[in-house]
Amino acid sequence: MKKLLFTVAFLATISLTAQTMAFTAVEIKAKDYTQKDIAEAFDKVFEGVKMNQAGVTLERLWMGSTKGMTHRIVWMSTLGVDMVDEGAINPDKNEAFWSKMNNYIEEWGPGTSGRILSWQEADAKKNPYVHIWDIKVQDQNQFKKGHDNIIKSFKDDFDGRFVGFGTYDIAGPNGATHWVILSGKNRNDNLMLYDKLQKSNKFVKLIQERGTVENVRDFEIEILKRKL
Repeated sequence: MKKLLFTVAFLATISLTAQTMAFTAVEIKAKDYTQKDIAEAFDKVFEGVKMNQAGVTLERLWMGSTKGMTHRIVWMSTLGVDMVDEGAINPDKNEAFWSKMNNYIEEWGPGTSGRILSWQEADAKKNPYVHIWDIKVQDQNQFKKGHDNIIKSFKDDFDGRFVGFGTYDIAGPNGATHWVILSGKNRNDNLMLYDKLQKSNKFVKLIQERGTVENVRDFEIEILKRKL
């Protein structure tokens, strides 16, 4: 598991370039009262590490989590580019990190991998609460065009928020093929945005132009740590 997690590209939140970004996210069930310890271990292992067009996040799962999972570790990097240079992570620090994690984690949960097709970067400290929809999309190109049109048409409303769309290519949860994310200051901030947008006829029309979509699941996470 250690080798897998450090050699596969995981999701983090950085701006897309012309190259495609790929991610893997793994859920965990942390033991009670260990979140602070996990965050400190995260900071220590990645301290001073230079990421190559990549990043890693530690996230807290809130509403919508399943099977008792409490957190996610999510890495992302550019396809074809090593996340970090060989030897960038001190082997002793790496070993210490996983030794600690084994003490803090009660159970490893499901993992999934995919690509990021659209992305708007933001400040995780200002807008750390992320709402994620797992969906089944009939026409990926149509959906992406509609998604991008929504972000462009309501750019002032989405300003400063993470907004993204991408694929599940391996182990899509419950048969989901794609995902959409949106962040805010907190849950109430997101709900107020939904209330405003859904009262707009233009927004409703653009939502419909994305094509046939089936909602599979939605859940909420909080970004605790982020290394870019």
